[in-house]
Amino acid sequence: METHVLFFVAAVVAGLINSLAGGGGLITFPLLALVVPPVVADATSALALFPAYPSAVWRTRSKVREVRRLWLWLLLITSALGGLVGALLLVWTGERNLTFLVPWLVLGGTLLFVLEPRLSRRSGGAYQERGLATALWPLAAVVVFVVAIYGGYFGAGIGILMISALSLLRMGDVHRVVPFKNLLAGCLRGVAVVVLVIYGEIAWGYGIPMAFGGLIGGYLGGALTGRVNRAILRAVVVVIGFGLAAYYFWTLYGRSALHVIGD
Repeated sequence: METHVLFFVAAVVAGLINSLAGGGGLITFPLLALVVPPVVADATSALALFPAYPSAVWRTRSKVREVRRLWLWLLLITSALGGLVGALLLVWTGERNLTFLVPWLVLGGTLLFVLEPRLSRRSGGAYQERGLATALWPLAAVVVFVVAIYGGYFGAGIGILMISALSLLRMGDVHRVVPFKNLLAGCLRGVAVVVLVIYGEIAWGYGIPMAFGGLIGGYLGGALTGRVNRAILRAVVVVIGFGLAAYYFWTLYGRSALHVIGD
């Protein structure tokens, strides 16, 4: 009972973090990896954090409605297809061949998010009040599709990467980008969870109570998104992004270096 309560609380915190920027898996995955095999831990973590997305989107639905409907459906379908492709690649290969790219992708995405205001000022304004200029739609679809494949396949740092992509595509300021990120990331991760459920990779005893925790955390995060100052919200995204990159750099390279020194 104590273990399930701990995992529930962890999912609440992780869902809140995920709805603001991303990186909640840093809390849920290591805990689950203590009690189930790594692949099952990854799949169960995805299930646990999925409800955080729709609850956060519901809390910030007014921001999502500002996006042009055709543009919204284009990226939703693109995200779903990318998440499906990524999840199928994962279950068919049974490996994490992209693991070594994770810290570099997260670090690069965070740096792009930091530089986005300066890049936007230099390149002029294709951003419109309710979305992108029509000429940029194909590029946006391709970018989101690639990010979604990664999110369906591995998922680590998907929030940071999606925020960076949407910011560079000029979907608006951070208060508008974060709710839209939650919608797209929730869509692609939802498709991935369905695939993982079908292939029997979920530890339901842990996943169900954690999913309720993620639901609560996502709603709380959605409430904070609309109330936090823009500068503070950007700072939260940047801190989580750099922290996530540092964690994965240490996981992949730091421990190996210690083993080499020890040998």
